[in-house]
Amino acid sequence: MKKGTSDDPKGLIYEAYRIDGITTEECRTIFLDWALSLPDGSDSRTVLQEVMARYAPQAPDHPMTAVMDAGLQGMTQRGRRGGWRSRPRD
Repeated sequence: MKKGTSDDPKGLIYEAYRIDGITTEECRTIFLDWALSLPDGSDSRTVLQEVMARYAPQAPDHPMTAVMDAGLQGMTQRGRRGGWRSRPRD
């Protein structure tokens, strides 16, 4: 596996899988940083699927695998989650 690929520009996901004893909370922070580092216009769902295909099969019980899977599942949910437009008006 190679650090600094087009789907992991900073090598964040790569490094997360190499950290012994990393926690789920730490993986969430790394995942957010990874998502924010993707180039503008990237299809984050497709990129995440590619990253998962590379790392998840080799470490299915790793906290980063669980975090990425949750991120992917969250992307498949439809509908608004809230915001000012969904609030009732007086």
